[in-house]
Amino acid sequence: MKQRKHILIALLFGLVELVSAQQLPQYTNYMINSYVLNPAWSGTKDYFEVQSNNRYQWVGITDAPRTYILSANGPYKTKNMGYGGYVFTDITGPTRRIGLSFSYAYHAKLTETMKLSMGLTGGLLQFAVDGSKIVTHDANDPVMSNGYQSVIVPDFGFGALLHTDKYYAGFSIPQIYQSKLKFFDYTTSTLSKLATHYFIMGGYKYDVNEDIRIEPGAVIKFVPPAPVNFDVGVRAIYKQMAWAGVTYRSSDAIAFMIGYTYKNYLTFAYSYDMLTNHLKNYSTGTHEVMFGLRFNNKPKR
Repeated sequence: MKQRKHILIALLFGLVELVSAQQLPQYTNYMINSYVLNPAWSGTKDYFEVQSNNRYQWVGITDAPRTYILSANGPYKTKNMGYGGYVFTDITGPTRRIGLSFSYAYHAKLTETMKLSMGLTGGLLQFAVDGSKIVTHDANDPVMSNGYQSVIVPDFGFGALLHTDKYYAGFSIPQIYQSKLKFFDYTTSTLSKLATHYFIMGGYKYDVNEDIRIEPGAVIKFVPPAPVNFDVGVRAIYKQMAWAGVTYRSSDAIAFMIGYTYKNYLTFAYSYDMLTNHLKNYSTGTHEVMFGLRFNNKPKR
């Protein structure tokens, strides 16, 4: 019976990982909130920023993923370091992942216009499954009789970022420590563990004129042994206030984005993912809403 419990829980989290191709949450507005992908972004701007991402994936499919992320980061007074943190919850059917992380970044000035940022992140991850929400073929099947099962493990990551006012390039390695996931006290060994992720990112800012800026960006994601995935997109920004853009996610979706920043301190963004894979026959797409708030933001001359 214990073995059947192990197999069922492994299948539940295995299905989630196969569908998403990664254990960490996925979201579309990566060009607006890059901090949650790379801790080296912490404190690279002149202000503190709090951002909330709310993602409703594959609308129309029962128990589809829902992700909520709240992040905050900003510079230290000396201007050569930054710190921040974020919390997220990712819900898919009877499974839930909750993460809490804090970060520190150091910014080294290479030239008058170029800096190298290096960031570390550490926190906790909780993986859980609610047996009361699982309907088995046999109503008296005691496989999930224990109800709610969860495990909490440490989580660490690293990132680096080379950036100027015009472009950036970097990489990050979330879940660099592969903590084992043991759901039962009597478990002595397990094959379940955190998967190390590899992200490579880059972007460029091109000023068409004084009012319009074009900003392309891309993220390459690799989680062994899954295939390499990538997001590539571009957005057009008007007077650093309003923008619209489009992004393509390999083997998944084409997303359309709009956003607006009010008086340089309050940001709203929305994106819609139009599915390109086989799930388009069952879902109307994915919606994502983001809110941002800036503090101690000094207007540029």
